[in-house]
Amino acid sequence: MSNQDASFGLRPVRTSTSSQRQNRYRIASAYDTNIFQGDMVKAVTGGGIERVVAGATDLILGVFNGCSYVDNTGSIVYSNYWPADTVATEITANVIDDPSATFEIQANAAFPVANLFGNFDIVDQSPVGSTTGGTSRMELAVSTIATTAGLALKAIDISQDPENSDVSAANTNVIVKINNHLFSAGTAGLA
Repeated sequence: MSNQDASFGLRPVRTSTSSQRQNRYRIASAYDTNIFQGDMVKAVTGGGIERVVAGATDLILGVFNGCSYVDNTGSIVYSNYWPADTVATEITANVIDDPSATFEIQANAAFPVANLFGNFDIVDQSPVGSTTGGTSRMELAVSTIATTAGLALKAIDISQDPENSDVSAANTNVIVKINNHLFSAGTAGLA
């Protein structure tokens, strides 16, 4: 049976602790890139966060889960995504930053069981997200499998979603952990 082609970025599944940890962070006013719910984000010098892009070797803070801000009319806006170039104040980004959290993500090709426990990069679909629903279109890039520690994701299981668990068909959903998490032991700090 073929899998559905419906990418959604990273969606929280479970953690080894009792709850998914989500904390608030900041986005710089006028930050020029959309950040969608389900996008991986990194911490940047100056105390804010930015969207992680494919091929980057940045330490990953976690997964973006919406934001709120006060717009130029003084209204409070709650959104699943950060709209690029928004000038605002009191910007709060919600990030699932628990290093033990696991996520479900769609692969951009068939994902064989033999690839489990490999490390993978991400790939952005075009467009990279939906400005209507605010959801990411980030996917796991199957062809990037390696042992490289700097790759963003480690595959740990195949999804049990019956509509996206066929390992012989494109768009397999995979359970992953963030491989190079900022809060893991032995990582460098920002200066």
